[in-house]
Amino acid sequence: MNLVRTSLGLLMLLFIGVQYNDPDGPLWALVYALPALLMGVCVLRARWLEALAGRWLVTAVVVALALAAWLAWPQTPGFWRQEVWWEEEAAREGMGLMIAATVAACALPVAWRRAAGFSFVARRIVPGPQGP
Repeated sequence: MNLVRTSLGLLMLLFIGVQYNDPDGPLWALVYALPALLMGVCVLRARWLEALAGRWLVTAVVVALALAAWLAWPQTPGFWRQEVWWEEEAAREGMGLMIAATVAACALPVAWRRAAGFSFVARRIVPGPQGP
């Protein structure tokens, strides 16, 4: 999973890189930096996200990005087709928010795994002593 999270973080950094000529580029750089930062912390310092403040920070970022994606959901019919999003900035922005929210949501299992009482790592079960 670290390879997937690293790849997603690098993808978000590439998204930041293509904002150089956008009039509202700094805003979009921030939008894409949040999931990139979360993916970096997931890979390098997962314990930070497992703390109470980290869990709620991740949750707040995901909720904020999901809410923004919902509010900016493209109204253009067929917004996912290239001929539409190539021309419509609103479709591109809505899809960018959807991608950012999805990538940020990949940090939720890391943040909440200990609080939920489960782990994604398989454990060997060793039988205990048998009763009399």
